[in-house]
Amino acid sequence: MAWLSGLSWAVWSAPIPSWWAFAAAAIGTLWWLAPRGWPVRWAGLAGWLPLLATLPTHPAAGQFDVIAFDVGQGMALLVETAGHRLLYDTGPAYSPDSDGANRVLLPYLKARGINTLDAVVISHSDSDHSGGALSLLAAMPVGWLSSSLPPDNRIVRAAAEHRRCFAGQQWDWDGVHFEMLHPTTVSYTSDKWKPNARSCTLKISAGGLSILLPGDIEATSEIELVNSIPAQLRSTVLLAPHHGSGTSSTEGFLDAVAPSLALFQVGYRNRYRHPKPEVYERYAEHGIARLRTDSSGAIALQFARDLTFSTVRRDHPRYWYDR
Repeated sequence: MAWLSGLSWAVWSAPIPSWWAFAAAAIGTLWWLAPRGWPVRWAGLAGWLPLLATLPTHPAAGQFDVIAFDVGQGMALLVETAGHRLLYDTGPAYSPDSDGANRVLLPYLKARGINTLDAVVISHSDSDHSGGALSLLAAMPVGWLSSSLPPDNRIVRAAAEHRRCFAGQQWDWDGVHFEMLHPTTVSYTSDKWKPNARSCTLKISAGGLSILLPGDIEATSEIELVNSIPAQLRSTVLLAPHHGSGTSSTEGFLDAVAPSLALFQVGYRNRYRHPKPEVYERYAEHGIARLRTDSSGAIALQFARDLTFSTVRRDHPRYWYDR
């Protein structure tokens, strides 16, 4: 039994079924368990067929979806194209045995029937961004991992393939363009750069819409980007740098990105008081709509012909959400 349990197909997971597939399986089960003499009881097994045929959903070619998870004070976003999936950051470590991956990311992925990831990007070494990486890598196959972590980091050693992120890297998946804008390669040769300043900054674009994921870059890095590649920064959606801290989201950076929507991944009553009130108000002064995970829960965005979004707490209200 121990040997059988170690086989790759020993456990079968499938996406959570739709209501009609669940209803068909329930009716089929009742039919199959009907009293002796009930006609063709074996036909009840047919009610389970929709469950076996359920497949993970995905966007159409040339479109992409993004989910900003509610992982508390940390970052973790899933990017999905028609045939690929990339995870940007893995959330925080809550305790020695609990982190953003085994408490939030892996349960979600398994509920969707997602058993592999094509890529994972760890923006930098801070534990609120990399805390769930080891749990994720141990539980799920990952094609390659990109990060700004040093070669001797445990996460780098655990990855099947590691690629150091640097400005200029580009690739395309299913009509969606991915481009790394930061850090520069020369930054890895200097000791003056803090982990925040070396955050992997990724821009994802398709059909005239885009999202910019800047990790925890701060004012100095923002100014360098504005001075060097201002046109490349412009994006439809901006993940607020450093969770809306007082050291990020400078005026010039917001002017260059010019997003219509900003996301703040922050924890409820976090000890850093992110986002800072003056920074949060700065986005409003620039006419930027704002969503934050501490009040909205997870945020799902669809980049198709137009940008649409939904939030967990609005779509699935519960009485305990009221504070």
